[in-house]
Amino acid sequence: MIATRGSALALAQARNVMESARLLFPDQPFELKVVRTTGDQMQAASMTNPDRALDKGLFTKELEVELESGAADLAVHSLKDLPTELPSGLELIATLPRADVREVLLYRDAANVAARPPITEWSPGQRLMKGFPPGLKLSRLPAKTVVATNSTRRAALLGAIRSDIEIVPIRGNVGTRLGKLAEDPKFDMTILAAAGLVRLGLFLGPKDRLMLDPTLPRGHACEPPPAGLLGRLLEPEEFLPAPGQGAIGIEIRTENPEARRIASALNHGNTWRCVLAERAFLRGIGGGCQSPVAASARIVGHQVHLRAAWMKDGSWWRGEGRRAAAEAEVLGLELAVQARGNR
Repeated sequence: MIATRGSALALAQARNVMESARLLFPDQPFELKVVRTTGDQMQAASMTNPDRALDKGLFTKELEVELESGAADLAVHSLKDLPTELPSGLELIATLPRADVREVLLYRDAANVAARPPITEWSPGQRLMKGFPPGLKLSRLPAKTVVATNSTRRAALLGAIRSDIEIVPIRGNVGTRLGKLAEDPKFDMTILAAAGLVRLGLFLGPKDRLMLDPTLPRGHACEPPPAGLLGRLLEPEEFLPAPGQGAIGIEIRTENPEARRIASALNHGNTWRCVLAERAFLRGIGGGCQSPVAASARIVGHQVHLRAAWMKDGSWWRGEGRRAAAEAEVLGLELAVQARGNR
């Protein structure tokens, strides 16, 4: 039994795990068990300043309860949501091949906004809907542009790049956020993970237009995005992603040898080493998944290269290092020591 959240993105990730497992273990039955988490129940709450008692495990705790009780054998997570400290008796055992780690800046197409019917009734304080041209860069945003995000990391990075823009919260799954972006003039743009968009069958087509991937197989369950949205990929050098971004993690109960055997067969070695380094850095500075922390590792030859950043007391520490791939976790902890030593 594979435990997963019920959002479209979570289900896409869990189905990926299930289909991969069925290929390797054709005689083994696999089923999905959808679990509603605390984070799913907090759709109306802002996470930019969360209750500190709740910010760890918002999207994972109930899945872990299923593992602990034996009601599920595997739990599938977006790895950036999984805390670095796991309950006793549970462990992160595997990661699937990593998807795109980059972020996507999403906004309304100026041409689409201009073609909309004019507002017939206006009230004081009402904000006009804004659009922008293709190829928009963070450095060229107009002053007072409003960006919607609940990520403390994204908000802090945006503030470091452009202190003259406004950050507001946004809630909901990917589809909900895209719908709000298309129709709500209260904000101008948002930032989402490229991996999540791809797993939902979305991609950036000609002239940066957000589109449904035309190569999807017949019978797919992916929904097209709202019309008139554009996007631009943000390279890690410009906008460092979250630790574990783009990676799907598999958690098991330690005393479940069959689950260990299955999950271990699904593990992708290079992705595993990269996320070990990133999560070790996060753990070393004592950060949770809502801390303003960024880290991105890659394998180059026989080495793992790690770039990391941490905001504390209003300023960013940035560093990087490299070690043998087998020492990925050591590298992450070393950079964490450097970061803490500079505070």
